[in-house]
Amino acid sequence: MENISDFNNILINANTVDTKINFIRKYFFHGIPFVFKDREQDYFEFRNRVASNFDISFHEIFIVGSGKFGFSYIKNTPFTYESDIDVVIVNESLFDYYYGKICDYQYQLDSQYKFISLDEKKAYANFLRYLVKGWMRPDLLPLSFQVDLLKNDWFKFFNSISYGKSEVGDYKVAGGLYKNYDYLEKYYYINIDSYFNKLKLG
Repeated sequence: MENISDFNNILINANTVDTKINFIRKYFFHGIPFVFKDREQDYFEFRNRVASNFDISFHEIFIVGSGKFGFSYIKNTPFTYESDIDVVIVNESLFDYYYGKICDYQYQLDSQYKFISLDEKKAYANFLRYLVKGWMRPDLLPLSFQVDLLKNDWFKFFNSISYGKSEVGDYKVAGGLYKNYDYLEKYYYINIDSYFNKLKLG
């Protein structure tokens, strides 16, 4: 798949649930990402680097978004040096580990041991909206939570593999975490089904 026109032309013929799911499996989670084009070994080393940090399998690491395709089908924009590299981790144990931290944080809020601003409350509400879908997005957490619980575990690591400090190159690397593959596939199915319907409407 070379460009967004190819993407759209293939997707528009995916008229059933099964064909859409196969489209997602084939193009979203299979193959070498655009950012690693002609660098298959570097892609392995990058995935292995992430996996080793979190003590999980490299098979549970994916690159999604424009770094995967070479374009954003949502924004209809090409991949550039300003683009982020979006990494998805799929691991239930890791998800539960961070979920436990978030649970403790929520109890602190409930007991008023923690106070957050109105803007942080809005961000946290958005974070929880993703969380119930089995997707943890640390970038949406209130700043106080990020500093207290995730600075070393999450953000410090992804900063350490950004901007020329890993095989991926001179890009910012951001990470998200799914509870399991079913949640991952469901999210992208809903997303691609909505995009498919827009294509059908022209």
